[in-house]
Amino acid sequence: MIVAALFFGGPSHAESEFRTPWSNKQRAIVLDGYEHNSFNLGEIVKDQRIAAFIHKGSDGMPANYHCTRIREAMQQELCKRIWRNYSVSRELYQTRRALAKALGLKWGAYHLARPGNPIEQANHFIDYTEPTADELIAIDIEDNNPGKFMSLRDAEIFAEHIKFRAGRYPVLYTNGITAQYIADHRLEFPILSRLPLWYARYEPDIAPHFPKGNWRDYALWQFTSQSNCDKQRCPYRPPGTNRDIDVNVADMTVSELRRTWPFGQLVEAIPPADLPKPGSRPAIQQDLLVASADPQPAAERPPVDATLTASVFLPPTSGRLQVRTMTVGALSDALSKSIARQIDHMNTHVAFGPSPACLRKAGVSLEAADHIRYPALTPFL
Repeated sequence: MIVAALFFGGPSHAESEFRTPWSNKQRAIVLDGYEHNSFNLGEIVKDQRIAAFIHKGSDGMPANYHCTRIREAMQQELCKRIWRNYSVSRELYQTRRALAKALGLKWGAYHLARPGNPIEQANHFIDYTEPTADELIAIDIEDNNPGKFMSLRDAEIFAEHIKFRAGRYPVLYTNGITAQYIADHRLEFPILSRLPLWYARYEPDIAPHFPKGNWRDYALWQFTSQSNCDKQRCPYRPPGTNRDIDVNVADMTVSELRRTWPFGQLVEAIPPADLPKPGSRPAIQQDLLVASADPQPAAERPPVDATLTASVFLPPTSGRLQVRTMTVGALSDALSKSIARQIDHMNTHVAFGPSPACLRKAGVSLEAADHIRYPALTPFL
């Protein structure tokens, strides 16, 4: 939903979607969590506003299961523990997914993007979650810090490979600073800047901070996490959860969210206002040193040699080299006439190259043709 008043300063009812929209009971709520959250799905579905649950799927690169190949005992044991945790978390994911969908919730999964090969991570995510066509897919970039999380350029590759594997694009989960950077550099990130935005910001009003760019609205706004929810105060308390659960709001009703899920298409691209139009030229800056465009006086121009020397080697039996000096214009005219005459003659013969008859008509002997560097010049030397 594009809200003109939001960006041009006028009042609008839709501005409320950027200011505590969870207070509007018509707005759909989506929960997200991971393997260490404890919650009761049977209690959660009692809240009619909760339409979906997004669960953490994969994390970075796939776990190494070739632990027996590691010689060092401590490292081998660590590898086995990581693999056991991986297997248990995947089993938990599959169990929670089956139960949530059986209870009527829409389902989704996110990949926590880490440094490393983005294609391997995309394959890891698909293999881990095995998403069906009705399940949301998301990439989680916690911060624009390539040392700790996947770089934005690798995230472009990840998103493209997810499209290749799953047939749809992922949703982008990120914070306000990273989202703003992507929006400001949307020509550098043509995919990331058009992924549906899952916006993480724990404030009651995001109107002054929303990144705009290609985004005119959020797909989801994560407004509650453990950072702003305690025992006394919490923006939203879903039943069957602890205060460590993340809560998101959608700018649509529950029925609208169900129809829109799983947000697999890119949002419309909006070119920057300062993007040069086709055919336009940038204005010359007055403070730049620009070379003079005035033509040089004729007297200052270097003289141009209007002649050139053309030479051919005649058969060795002649024992001599013919040289003739011609003007550029005369040579151009001579070449045109010679080539035209040879083409006219060749068109009357079914052959792939000049026949002996064509060479004789051009004044070139068959033997001499083997030694001539530029046959077209021969009749004029």
